Amino acid sequence: MALTDEAIAKIKDMIVSGRLAPGAKLPREPDLAAELGLSRNSLREAVKALSVFRVLEVRQGDGTYVSSLEPAILLDAMGFLMEFHSDDSILQILQVRRILEPAATAMAARTRTAEQVTRLREMAGQDTLGTPVQDLVAHDLAFHSAIAATSGNPVLAGMLDSIAMPTSRARVWRGLTQQDAVASTIEQHLGIVEAIAAGDPVLAQARAVVHIAGVEEWITLARNLTS
Repeated sequence: MALTDEAIAKIKDMIVSGRLAPGAKLPREPDLAAELGLSRNSLREAVKALSVFRVLEVRQGDGTYVSSLEPAILLDAMGFLMEFHSDDSILQILQVRRILEPAATAMAARTRTAEQVTRLREMAGQDTLGTPVQDLVAHDLAFHSAIAATSGNPVLAGMLDSIAMPTSRARVWRGLTQQDAVASTIEQHLGIVEAIAAGDPVLAQARAVVHIAGVEEWITLARNLTS
């Protein structure tokens, strides 16, 4: 199990067991890291990830607290973290996406206009290693939607848009916990655009397969490691 995932799992267990109740303050970082047998860096990354999903709240100069928001909000976030490892629907959606999206990308390489290529390049180039993961995923969704629209088939584009959102939280989770996920996403986006720009449907399709399969592979691995 990745160290960040291990740290997340241990904090999650403390919350689920009731040891850390909603609104409770976490122990000091060095104390908690020692208690859980974690490095401070792994603990810090885990806190960052859990704060994105509003399970934890970091208060500058005060400490880190378990969220004291409405119970339904906290349970929704915790539910995602627990169901992520048991719900097959995310993988099933990604399997469908791996069939449809490379085909749409190949079609885009055949039908693209200069204006569409310029727009795709702008979208692919807007992210850096410093882009917040939530923003990166939002840009990722828009980028793939634009490629589907470029295919010229509105039915196919609509189908892809409909299956994109259910995987968005898993993609955020990957960006927070998998090393180099942000860098590889940026690099793969740029590669896909250049294949479309070159009018090479075979290369565009292949690069889309690699890009989508990376998310699917990570989810499968993460679930196997924590099962």
